[in-house]
Amino acid sequence: MEDFLEIMTELLEGFGNTIALFAVTLLLALPLGLVLAFGSMSKFKPLKCFVKILVWVIRGTPLMLQILLVSFLPSVFGVATKDIASALGLTVADTLFFFVALAFVINYACYFSEIYRAGIEAIPVGQYEAGKVLGLSKRQIFSKIVFMQVVRRILPPMSNEIITLVKDTSLAQVLGVLDLLNAAKAMVNKFVVLTPFLYAAVFYLLFSGLLTILFGWLEKKLSYYKV
Repeated sequence: MEDFLEIMTELLEGFGNTIALFAVTLLLALPLGLVLAFGSMSKFKPLKCFVKILVWVIRGTPLMLQILLVSFLPSVFGVATKDIASALGLTVADTLFFFVALAFVINYACYFSEIYRAGIEAIPVGQYEAGKVLGLSKRQIFSKIVFMQVVRRILPPMSNEIITLVKDTSLAQVLGVLDLLNAAKAMVNKFVVLTPFLYAAVFYLLFSGLLTILFGWLEKKLSYYKV
């Protein structure tokens, strides 16, 4: 019983970090992805080319490699992780979490940007023309006519990416961050049993299941905007 309680305590701590990484990534990557989407559709060619190259590089390389590059980049300039931690008033563990979160935000923002772009470009030109006839500005046309239609169109692919994010958080262990999977590995090594992996799988399944139910409910709610 004591072993079970210790295992669950460790897993819950790791799951807390998993939830934190998931939340930070979504909170920052969703708006950043929209900014990148507008950049990729910009008529200013240097900006458009820069964004497209950035998205191509990020989508064409493994997330694990990006995490490692972000964490090792300061050392290229002779700055140690402990120095960054001291400057920010953080622990080394918190600083490593920051590196992981930064890599996740950049990665998912690029993926989200392509989903946003596809959703915006899928809206018929007639929708924009109707807005102009009504005397609306470009911003009003997007916010009042286009936006909710885009949300309805991008929700299925966006939900797939978000559920994938739940599983990708396990890559945080690359830098030794105590996420759910890393906590399970520690307990497996300590007690020489495989049950912590099974418990971790249940955590992932429950979290993904709740998100699936949530997105299914949202799709039904937004069916009103289907064109």
